Amino acid sequence: MIDLTIADDVAHVVLNAPDKRNALDERALADLGAAYDHAAEAHVRALVLRGEGPAFCAGRDIAGVDPQTDDVTGYLGGLVTPLLQKMAAFPAPTFAAAHGACLGVGLGLLIATDVVYVADTAKIGSPFAALGATLDSGGHALFYERLGAHKTLDLIYTGRLMSGSEAVQSGLFSQVMAADEVRQAAEDAASAAAHGATQSFLASKQLIARIRDERLSLWDAVAAENVNQASLRDTDDYREGFAAFQQKRRPQFTGR
Repeated sequence: MIDLTIADDVAHVVLNAPDKRNALDERALADLGAAYDHAAEAHVRALVLRGEGPAFCAGRDIAGVDPQTDDVTGYLGGLVTPLLQKMAAFPAPTFAAAHGACLGVGLGLLIATDVVYVADTAKIGSPFAALGATLDSGGHALFYERLGAHKTLDLIYTGRLMSGSEAVQSGLFSQVMAADEVRQAAEDAASAAAHGATQSFLASKQLIARIRDERLSLWDAVAAENVNQASLRDTDDYREGFAAFQQKRRPQFTGR
């Protein structure tokens, strides 16, 4: 089950199937995509993703999957990849609170989120060696980019899972904290972002995506920054930010 609530310009998306560690079947993927669509249509200014129960998301729900008839391409390429692309392109800053198992598709959900706070007890890695399957949902790209080839293949071959502390120390995600603090930290960060200069955040979000996907050089990235800054000059928040600085007061951003 996927729950969506919206309050104070923040969407709260909750994976709510704790009995199966929030593993995702085809229906859950569709419901998760619909939640992001509804949040976008509501023009929220930030989004928080989290999971109920002992885990963030243990990956695909394979309880009833028959390997002989499993439509792997349909599930991953037809459902998971479009969902992750939708999440990554969400038109506002996104935050995730991750705890417990964050595996397979669950890891992909984190990869597709802008900022990830993880509990020190989180479990992150590639458990697929025991299934005869392979890491999916963007895991190879993330691990190789942040960990290098040797550590990536070590994790894949052995099935060893990193703690949240190790994952953050390795540069995978943003911050690590105690399990009972991670949800509040993500919600506080989302609330702050929802009162910030949304268009400037989106300019940075889109540029970071270009640097990642297009491998922009330093000077191409600088050129893109220059274009973004010129475009932001015409926003209400840019003018408000400068006025507030000059008048020595706190800015009141509207996201426009």
